[in-house]
Amino acid sequence: MNQPAVPRHVLPVLVAAQFAGTSLWFAVNAVMPDLQRELGWPSAAVGALTSALQFGFILGTLVFALLAIADRFPPRHVFLVCALAGAACTVGAWSTVTHYHALLGWRFATGFFLAGIYPVGMKIASQWYTRGLGPALGYLIGALVLGSASAHALRAIGDTLPWPTLMLGVAALAAGGGVMLHTLLPDAPGAVARVTTLQWKALATIGTDPRVRSSVLGYFGHMWELYTLWVLMPLILATRLEGPALSWAAFWVLASGAIGCAGGGWLAPRFGSARVAGVQLALSGTCCLLAPWLMDAPNALFYGWLLVWGITVSGDSPQFSALTARNAPPQAVGSVLTLTNSIGFGISIVSILLFVSLTQTVPLGWLLTGLALGPALGLWALRPLWRARI
Repeated sequence: MNQPAVPRHVLPVLVAAQFAGTSLWFAVNAVMPDLQRELGWPSAAVGALTSALQFGFILGTLVFALLAIADRFPPRHVFLVCALAGAACTVGAWSTVTHYHALLGWRFATGFFLAGIYPVGMKIASQWYTRGLGPALGYLIGALVLGSASAHALRAIGDTLPWPTLMLGVAALAAGGGVMLHTLLPDAPGAVARVTTLQWKALATIGTDPRVRSSVLGYFGHMWELYTLWVLMPLILATRLEGPALSWAAFWVLASGAIGCAGGGWLAPRFGSARVAGVQLALSGTCCLLAPWLMDAPNALFYGWLLVWGITVSGDSPQFSALTARNAPPQAVGSVLTLTNSIGFGISIVSILLFVSLTQTVPLGWLLTGLALGPALGLWALRPLWRARI
């Protein structure tokens, strides 16, 4: 049975709303250089604020998953409430920005409400695109990648825009994204009826269902590498660049992941999501292993290596989410995706803390090879889905 034609405006609205909502992620990071100059905060402050948001997101996704928020309530309502709440938290951060501990609290709360934006956006996409989910999520997560990378672009132009304008602008953007999605997208036709009880058995499929387990473990391997590379990218580029040039280079390298997301989505119907994810995972893992030799390579080879890494390190993410959404119990797709995100971001924090601490004692090129453990795990886990051409 063919899926009814999806109205053309659905995907652009979803992508724009996801980009707007997830722009909250690095709103404070973009203005930290200004705040550090004005208030004398140490360089470690940006790491603490980033970790506060990550911990908030982990707690939020855990709570949302265990309470089945995205499956018990209309997901577009959840998206709206969380976009408005996240925007309010950013306004709160702006109003108390000179108080460091208050700022930590606001960023933690922002991370909590992001749990109702990123995973819930994927749940909405899975309701509209019962077929062709891989391409849809390619564009959707590509928007997330662009939103996350935009912090570096904002930092590059930060001297021309005052920090209050940036923070309030991001808050308005997120709120507008939530309103736009809620106003322009009705509930998907034929959406699975909302559950009224907690879905413990459905959540357990992460470990008990072979297909769900395969895509989830692949995603965990991906998360070991992804955010740690994003954190270390400025250090890699600082071996050759500084100032705005470094920030622009970091933006372009990380934003190139949107190409991998969209391109992978385009290829998924032809080759299967598992194969598309596996090839990108293998390429990014190879980039990890080549780091000791390419760190000192000529500029053309050095920047080409980073561009390939930027494209592939993010490009597999939509296909892991598509595989999980496709194989999870239909009545609990939102909760399974949310719990998977929660565990994945927990893994990313462990990886970030470990690798950042090792930068003081291990040469950066050799340190980067340790990121290949994630792709290796992911490729091993994907074997059943690869053989099934899913």
